[in-house]
Amino acid sequence: MPIAHRRFKNWIAPVLTGLLLCISAQAQTYPTKPIKMIVPFPAGGTTDIVARIVAQRMSETMGQPVVVDNRGGAGGAIGADLVAKSPADGYTLLMHNISFPLSSVAQTLAGRSPFNAETDFAGVSIAVYVPFVLTAYPGVPAKDLREFAALLKDKNLKYNYGSTGPGSAVHVLGEAFKRDAKIEMEHIPFRGAAPLKQELLTGRIQFGGDQLSSSLAEIRAGTLRALATTASTRIATLPDVPTVREQGYSGLELEGWNGVFVPAKTPKDIVARLQREIAAAVRHPDVAKRLADLGAEPVGSSPAEQDAMLKRQMDQFRAVISEMKLE
Repeated sequence: MPIAHRRFKNWIAPVLTGLLLCISAQAQTYPTKPIKMIVPFPAGGTTDIVARIVAQRMSETMGQPVVVDNRGGAGGAIGADLVAKSPADGYTLLMHNISFPLSSVAQTLAGRSPFNAETDFAGVSIAVYVPFVLTAYPGVPAKDLREFAALLKDKNLKYNYGSTGPGSAVHVLGEAFKRDAKIEMEHIPFRGAAPLKQELLTGRIQFGGDQLSSSLAEIRAGTLRALATTASTRIATLPDVPTVREQGYSGLELEGWNGVFVPAKTPKDIVARLQREIAAAVRHPDVAKRLADLGAEPVGSSPAEQDAMLKRQMDQFRAVISEMKLE
């Protein structure tokens, strides 16, 4: 072996060893300061509620505060972009929902996405599954989707539907409903589930929806009416509410979730630590009961399962959004 090559090997080996030791030490000592969990919607929606429940438990077990920071707007894209551009050190997390792949695909197809959901983020864990429920202002004389569609076919009615932003799940569901039921409604986007729900409660918009947790209390109180759930089967929390498939709208079937992501290139040891903490948090008996009361099913998946789900849904939504020509 040439002397120069031998000297290089003798020099690089301890450097690499030291680097690996530093990375290992970083993971062992992590976290050494508060962790920020970005929720890309205003307070009060399902994603915010789930984030606060999980963050509280993680704060107790990780030895550092996990602080929820609401950054709403653009169907969740503003908060997601903030996380994408944050240091990949495990101190900035993103708690998002199915609107993440939807908004990413929609904005990419429109040529203005500030980030790539598949390459700018690393999955940590699907925290919970939460079904979507389609709701109406109770002053609307319809008990389910079929009756609602029949009302809309009366040309004298001018109904609006609200979503949590362009490219959000409710936007796609609303447009799919219009297409399949052959009806017309005007789309009114909001910055999150809480302002959308407020407008539904007052009757300023007549139709909307979100993950079950954000509207379950109002449905039970009768101040909102559940017209359908988008799950594949009826859900135990609302056993009398039919699914979209039962009512002839299989194109509206959509499984909801909330999951945690970090910036790409976050060290794998830190991702693994966060996954263990999230899984333990959602499976803790007290936390699991609080989530179940909201209609959420604890999951705590692996990072690989989170990444695979994201890719699968992005592929699905590319086809849907392109077909429907959504803007």
